[in-house]
Amino acid sequence: MTTKIAVKITEMGIKKGWLANEVGIAPGTLTKIIKGESIPTLPVALRIADKLNTSVEELWGNLK
Repeated sequence: MTTKIAVKITEMGIKKGWLANEVGIAPGTLTKIIKGESIPTLPVALRIADKLNTSVEELWGNLK
C-alpha cells in the first residue's frame, strides 16, 4: 500500500515530527505508515488527512 503522505508533507513544507505530534502518534509509527509498513486505524488516518488538508482517499488512493 503506497501513500501520498510524504508528497503532501513536502508540498506543505512541514516536518514529519510535527505531523506525528499533531496526530498523536510516535514519529516512528508515522514513518511506518508513510512507507506502507503499517496501516493506521481509521481515526488516525482521518487525523492525518485533516492535518494535511486532504482526504483519506487522496492519501491512500483506491481503498478497494
